[in-house]
Amino acid sequence: MRHLNHLLLLPRSHEFGDMIEIEHIHKIYRMGRLEVAALNDVSLCIEPGEFVALTGQSGSGKSTLLHILGLLDRPTSGLFRFAGKDVAKLHDKQLAELRSSEIGFVFQQFHLLRRTSALDNVNLPLVYGGARDRQRGLELLARVGLAERTSHRPGELSGGQQQRVAIARSLIRHPRVLLADEPTGNLDSASGREIMSLFRALNAESITVILVTHEASVADVARRQIRVSDGRIESDQRSDVTVSVPALPAATGRAGRRHGLFVRIGAYFTQAGRALLLNKMRTLLSALGIIIGVGAVIGMLSLGEGAQASIANQLSSMGSNRLSIRPDAQSVGGVRRAVGGVSRMTQDQAMEILEKIPLVKATSANITFRAQVVWKNENVNTLIMGAMPGYEVIYDATPSVGRFFTEMENQHRERIAVLGRTVAQNLFGMTNPVGEVVKISSTPFRVIGVLKPRGDQGYWDADDIVVIPLQTALFRMTGKRYVDSIDVAVGDSAMVDEAQTQIVQLFDDWPKTPNALGTGYRISNFASMQEAFTSIFRSISILLAIVAAISLVVGGIGVMNIMLVSVTERTREIGLRKALGANNSDILAQFLVEAVTLCVSGGAIGIGLGATLTYLGSYVTGWSLSVTPGSVILAVGFSVFVGLVFGIWPARKASLLNPIEALRHE
Repeated sequence: MRHLNHLLLLPRSHEFGDMIEIEHIHKIYRMGRLEVAALNDVSLCIEPGEFVALTGQSGSGKSTLLHILGLLDRPTSGLFRFAGKDVAKLHDKQLAELRSSEIGFVFQQFHLLRRTSALDNVNLPLVYGGARDRQRGLELLARVGLAERTSHRPGELSGGQQQRVAIARSLIRHPRVLLADEPTGNLDSASGREIMSLFRALNAESITVILVTHEASVADVARRQIRVSDGRIESDQRSDVTVSVPALPAATGRAGRRHGLFVRIGAYFTQAGRALLLNKMRTLLSALGIIIGVGAVIGMLSLGEGAQASIANQLSSMGSNRLSIRPDAQSVGGVRRAVGGVSRMTQDQAMEILEKIPLVKATSANITFRAQVVWKNENVNTLIMGAMPGYEVIYDATPSVGRFFTEMENQHRERIAVLGRTVAQNLFGMTNPVGEVVKISSTPFRVIGVLKPRGDQGYWDADDIVVIPLQTALFRMTGKRYVDSIDVAVGDSAMVDEAQTQIVQLFDDWPKTPNALGTGYRISNFASMQEAFTSIFRSISILLAIVAAISLVVGGIGVMNIMLVSVTERTREIGLRKALGANNSDILAQFLVEAVTLCVSGGAIGIGLGATLTYLGSYVTGWSLSVTPGSVILAVGFSVFVGLVFGIWPARKASLLNPIEALRHE
């Protein structure tokens, strides 16, 4: 028992029998309501190693018969066995694999791929045969006399040379049957004789040759002439020759098929790049929507994240992990009023919070008042804040120049001050104020530092402030006994709510303000403010990304349109690929790869555009913007998704084309 190939096992009854057997074949073409019978009750047997010429007038049905014999078309009715297999029972993939491994085609119009070298054209069937044998392509081109033309493209070859390339291509997979449709029809007489000499030599090597011709001189070369007229076999003349049985190729194992998968995938990308470069301007215009969409997604996401980070930084400078404790309202004569100046909070309570609640990393009791600050001839009216050293930690208020005061200086009621940036500029201009003495309400204070800028905090300038030790403010400036508020910094911003709960429990041990409602104290949680702002800007970022993604969808529609145009323009190429062994899945995958390659290429350019937009946005807004890996992955992933979604329809349309109808496409 012998193997035809890895798909087809010949039964013993056909081991040395007919290779091609057709019985009572009919082929009817329907053109609207009109039916045209191309073949009418045709029966025929062709043995291995024969040289057959199908002759007849134009329109007699000989080409239709050849296409059916080559598995490019199916008969309307009748029996067709190829090497003992009933072709009617084979699905499209099996037919494609038979065409790839057992049949070689030589077309009248050559059907060579443009902008593709002679060697690549010859090796094209290997893509669908699951093997790579570049050396065999070189040997075949040398055999047909084109050893020095391997890198030439079809446009650089004569008609005879192109036909020889087509013959070499038909032999690349060691076919048992060689089919030729008017192989000399577009050639001069000298080239025609050369081609027929090649066919005789191939038939001498036990390859079954079946050709269609209307030239008597060409038909005379064959050992058997079958004349077709009006869809019927009119005559069948056979020369008295001995037919040798060809040696069958060895079965192809699974390893070769697995290797072929990688060959096909690589070829898909190669062909995709070649097809896209064939029309560079159209490809660029098609990818423009993807380029703009990806660039917009990256730019918008970067801008949204930059805005969110900027707000977060501003809130952080206010103390995003900060709790502020103030006296609650009291009831006076049945009317709810703010406690104001009757606060009972002290510096000791601030220290108690720090000692008893481990989640807290810093506290500062504060009082505020406005005063006139004078240096030489300059003076400003500004906010004076008496605070504890913990203020530096709570507000991230490390001075940009000089230092902050210590707890020892606070306890000693030192007359020292840390100026906000606005106060320092108004009083000293470009002069370094550290070491200078200013007067606050006529009391001299030595400047020990200048706070780093915090910017506007909505309704007031956070840099228009002077910070002095709390004890100094209480006993040297105001004469107050109690503080206005206590600020608390929590070590972990995620534990702010827990810290707040523990502080509320601590309220029970604190002295109560007379007539105060509830505990007499209230806590402001600034983390909730930051969370609200973060949520808002996150929503804005998502909205911006969605708006940008719409352009990607529009770009995807452009890709779909151009792929549909490409399918129409390359219909003959699709027919050729199917004739050489490509199945529906191969064509589907190839056009999908083209669509994805187009979108990914556009996405790569879009990344550059997005990076440029991000840089310009950073320059204009002053925010620290950067292209994040997440935005790149999102944009490129979405562009691949767009390529798949919008490429599937054109790819499927291409894959479903009938091989012979595609080859006849004008």
